Amino acid sequence: MTSNTIQTLTTNFESFVNETDEKIEFWFARDLQHLLGYTKWDNFKNVLFKAQTACEVSGHEIEHHFAEVGKTIEMPKGATKEIDDLILTRFACYLIAQNGDSKKEQIAFAQTYFAIQTRKAELIEQRFLESERVQARQKLVETEKELSVVIFEQTGGNNNFAIIRSKGDQALFSRTTAQMKVIYKIKDTKPLADFMPTILLKAKDFATEITIHNARENNMSSENQISNEHITNNTAVRETLLSRGIIPEKLLPEEDVKKVQRKLNSESKKALSNISKLKKED
Repeated sequence: MTSNTIQTLTTNFESFVNETDEKIEFWFARDLQHLLGYTKWDNFKNVLFKAQTACEVSGHEIEHHFAEVGKTIEMPKGATKEIDDLILTRFACYLIAQNGDSKKEQIAFAQTYFAIQTRKAELIEQRFLESERVQARQKLVETEKELSVVIFEQTGGNNNFAIIRSKGDQALFSRTTAQMKVIYKIKDTKPLADFMPTILLKAKDFATEITIHNARENNMSSENQISNEHITNNTAVRETLLSRGIIPEKLLPEEDVKKVQRKLNSESKKALSNISKLKKED
């Protein structure tokens, strides 16, 4: 494929891209049909069906990437006709290209074009999710520090803070902290929370925030009172999760959040270094 061909195809594909108000890119299936060199809609529908199947198999909701929509087209003598169409995400376009005839020059180009763009989007999304998890872990650390302070201020000591926290874990997971570490296959010296998925970190943080609030509002003056309050709040949060089909102890552990933090810090340093180089070159 020549450089001129690639430039022409790139221009063609980008000329048909649309954007939502939220700046999310999408294509219409009828436009993509012609971009990929299919003259008949019925033939293209077979490729669409294969792509939708691949979407479902990969664990994605078909409706999120292949949205049905009607389109009105002009006919001879001023008449109009309503035809079926689909709004396609970039991921949907990638799947369509993967299920097309790669002998077609347009499809061979599309396979690379959408693969590169989709991979970029995946990496950006992954980084945001990792950053969110790191922030959730940091927030939990600060909240637990605050609870420790509250216990000390209102009871005169916080030697049993670790025990109170463990009782909260048992209420949330219906398992002891030690049992959860066995399930997660992590060393006993490692904090359980460092391997929790984001939703559990936020759930644990929420329960702890309620404990802090009620301990202060109700002037709890004994560790036993605060401990019971913490158990009650974690139990309530567990019940909420269960009611939404989320079983805390069955959620899979994630990578050590400290390793994730180091990776994000390293990426940030590289980005700053590249910016500095560019400034010096300017």
